[in-house]
Amino acid sequence: MSHIFKQEWLDELVEIAKKAGDAIMQVYGSDQMDIQAKADDSPVTAADLASHKVIVEALAHLTPDIPVMSEEAADIPWETRKQWQQYWLIDPLDGTKEFIKRNGEFTVNIAFIDKGRALAGVVYAPVLDKCYYGAQHLGAWLASADGVTDLNQLAVAAPNVPRIVGSRSHVSPGLAAYLEEIGEHEMTSIGSSLKFCLLAEGKADIYPRLGLTSEWDTAAAQAVLESVGGLVVNADNGQPLDYNQKEDILNPYFIATAKHWRDK
Repeated sequence: MSHIFKQEWLDELVEIAKKAGDAIMQVYGSDQMDIQAKADDSPVTAADLASHKVIVEALAHLTPDIPVMSEEAADIPWETRKQWQQYWLIDPLDGTKEFIKRNGEFTVNIAFIDKGRALAGVVYAPVLDKCYYGAQHLGAWLASADGVTDLNQLAVAAPNVPRIVGSRSHVSPGLAAYLEEIGEHEMTSIGSSLKFCLLAEGKADIYPRLGLTSEWDTAAAQAVLESVGGLVVNADNGQPLDYNQKEDILNPYFIATAKHWRDK
């Protein structure tokens, strides 16, 4: 059975993400991060697991018949997963390295995937108290201490010199070559899905990711960016980034662009 993604779901996702953020902040403010290494040597903390628990339990209550895939519970057989037409894709704590550094540049990511497309998403940065949320048929918003901003109503003019945003913790050789090809540019580094969010907010123009990411790293923020007219495409063939189309969960290298830059 397929579901139509509703505004009420989006509102509920914001609340779920904020509750997960509260769980993360309890660990962030303590001395008990309980840092461990996963099989791929990437770090996982007590906060990742606490956030995962909050989100999975809340989604099971909201939509009991829609499956969930999380970075912290990713061992779902392809034979099962390839049958999914709709599912939730979550990264309970995107930017674990930023969390460990205590620089605030980490997020809670919750995405709704429909037939391989990132249809809706919420990206919540608890330290910054910023929540970006949207759905491709509804629009996108930013909730912060300043109130709620309709990201579709922002009037952003493309600058003459592109503002590039890149990773704080992952610098790839391919990025240097890309920047040389672009020529004059301004560069900003920031952690987690906040890179996409700067594009959605009109504060950056291009996010080239010429290094490895997983599907849960990108889905929620891609949905937000595309809900305001931005685009995320495969760097090799220009096709939109899609989800759950193959057994492994690694993304191809990709280029994300803001709407104002696409319209230039």
